[in-house]
Amino acid sequence: MMNVLDAEMSTDEQRDTPHQSILFPQPDAGWTASRSDRFKSLEDARILLGAMREDEELRKKRRPTVDHQNVSLEIPSSFDSRKKWRQCKSISNIRDQSRCGSCWAFAAVEAMSDRICIESKGKKSVELSAVDLLSCCTECGLGCQGGFPGAAWDYWVEDGIVTGSSKENHTGCQPYPFPKCEHHTTGKYPECGEKIYKTPKCHQKCQKGYKTPYGKDKYYGRMSYNVLNNENAIKKEIMMHGPVEAAFTVHSDFLNYKSGIYKYMTGAEIGGHAVRIIGWGVEKKTPYWLIANSWNEDWGEKGYFRILRGKDECGIESEVTGGLPHH
Repeated sequence: MMNVLDAEMSTDEQRDTPHQSILFPQPDAGWTASRSDRFKSLEDARILLGAMREDEELRKKRRPTVDHQNVSLEIPSSFDSRKKWRQCKSISNIRDQSRCGSCWAFAAVEAMSDRICIESKGKKSVELSAVDLLSCCTECGLGCQGGFPGAAWDYWVEDGIVTGSSKENHTGCQPYPFPKCEHHTTGKYPECGEKIYKTPKCHQKCQKGYKTPYGKDKYYGRMSYNVLNNENAIKKEIMMHGPVEAAFTVHSDFLNYKSGIYKYMTGAEIGGHAVRIIGWGVEKKTPYWLIANSWNEDWGEKGYFRILRGKDECGIESEVTGGLPHH
């Protein structure tokens, strides 16, 4: 299976000016671009795109696929998990993967944290640790060089994941070790710079001063599953259980996304990216998914972006994963 991170190298010319031609998409594009300071080159961007595509047959073998066809739910024209479950603050939490291809782990622990809160009706408010999953799940892939979203959900069921916030907040058992930084935006954080972080070693212990032992701090899933590549199946899954993890193919034009409803216009395929779908809506007759990214809140629409819904845009509907927490 080809690792998306081995995608072909761009030419020097492309690498120096990855996306000048697409700075201003056609007026009918439905989304706006901004001059990208962050991604100096396609190589630079590729570091963050760590979602490895799981072979479709393997996906089906490894975990069940839910279609929710027998569930009768009235599906609203718009839905926002942040408003539906206001008591669950994790849903509004935009994290930052820093200079590591850990999007697959971030989208997973974000959605798992949301689901633990939703299932407990707000009683359990946790922030699961991205670095615990990133460093300890050997089945998941290559850590900071990329991983499989589905395998992250299987690991939650089999091994459990401890708590942990950002490096800055430093709360929980295992906070993320890498700092927030500006991903092609100017803002309050330092520029991400040239450093590429290596996958941390798996440490089965909590940070100093944290009272709960590592083994006791773990939260487990009771099942993991694929969600059928079907708009209504995905919507019902989100309405019933909360945000899901999705992977999609990033083309060079996405790197300049600023606002609006993204749809592919131009540019080469760069890699796979994992994100968290939290809802959907319609703007000027264009249906979209509402998605949380892990490039901090200065990126895009305050950390979020919207993408065309119902057309499997860039594969956004074809690899959706979820799971249920242990009671």
